[in-house]
Amino acid sequence: MSVRIKGLLGAGAVFVALAGLEISTFGEVKATTTNSTFNQQLPTLLAQKLKTLTVVFPSRADSTDLQNKANSVGAFLSKELGIPVKAQVGDDTAAVEALRANRADVAFLSSRPALKAEQLANARLYLAEVRENYSGRYTYSSVFVVPNNSILKTRNNAKATLEQLRGKKMAFTSPTSGSGFIFPVGELVKQGFVQSSDRLGGFFGQISYGGNYSKALQAVVRGQADVAVVSEYALNSPYITPEETSKLRVLHRIPGVPAHGIAIDDDVPAPDRERIINALLKLNQSQNNPLLRNLYNSTELVRVDHNRHLAPIRDALTRVGIAP
Repeated sequence: MSVRIKGLLGAGAVFVALAGLEISTFGEVKATTTNSTFNQQLPTLLAQKLKTLTVVFPSRADSTDLQNKANSVGAFLSKELGIPVKAQVGDDTAAVEALRANRADVAFLSSRPALKAEQLANARLYLAEVRENYSGRYTYSSVFVVPNNSILKTRNNAKATLEQLRGKKMAFTSPTSGSGFIFPVGELVKQGFVQSSDRLGGFFGQISYGGNYSKALQAVVRGQADVAVVSEYALNSPYITPEETSKLRVLHRIPGVPAHGIAIDDDVPAPDRERIINALLKLNQSQNNPLLRNLYNSTELVRVDHNRHLAPIRDALTRVGIAP
C-alpha cells in the first residue's frame, strides 16, 4: 500500500487543482492551460514509473535451494523489465509484512496470506500456479486420508462419509493450514457436525496437529490417528515415501482449494503491473519454463480474478469463524 501516492493525492492534489499546475513524472512543475481539469492531471500524478522491483519468494516444504532459484527468476525478470530485480526469501508472514511496509512489490503467496495481503496492503492476486498434481489445474483438493485397511468407507454423500469420523482420532496439519484445517473444518461445519473451529472436541475423540503434511500422514501410518487431512499432492514424494503412500487411501475429498499465486502491491502503477504480469507469463514458454518448474514445481502461470479465485478460502474462513 503506497503511502507515497496517497500522500501526494491528499495534499498535492488540492494544490494542483487550485493553482492550475501539472506535476510531471520527473517532479517538475509547469503551467497548464486554463481549462485543464483535475481529472486530466490525475493520471500524471500517478504515473510514477517503477525503477526497481522486489519480489518475495516464501519457503515451502517442497522447495530446496530456494534463494538460488529465486535469484534465477529475478535475473530473468530483470532482463525482461529492464530494471534491477531483488529476490528475497522468507515465509508467508514476512512476505505480507513486506508488501504492507512497501519493502516489496510482488510476492508469491498461498490463498490465506493473499487475503491478508489484500486486507493489510491492498495487494491483489493476479496469477495462479498450475501443477501437474493439482486435480483442478489451478485448484486442488483437501483430502481426508485413512489407512488402507480402515473400516471407514466412502459413502454416497459427504454427510454419510464424515459421520463415521465421530469419536475418531484426527490429525490435522496445523491450525493455519487451508487444506489441512480450514477447508475440512469448514466442511464439518457445513454438514452440521460442529459449530465452529473451537468446538471440534465435541465431535472427535482425539485431536492432534502434525505441524506439516508429512507428520500428519505418518500419524495415520503409525496408528497414532485414524484419519488425517492434507492437500492431495501431499500423498506423494517428497512428503511421504512410496511405501507410506501404499498404506493410505483417500476417504473424502473437498475440491476447489485455491492454488498458490502471485500478488502485486497496489502502489505498482498499472502499466508497470501489466509489464510484470506479462514478464512472469513468459516463464510458461518452453525456453524459460525450467525456471518456473525448479522454483515450486509449477508447470504454468495463469491469469486469475482475485475475488473469484479466493472466494472458496474466504467462504471457508467465514464458516469456520476465523479471520483471514
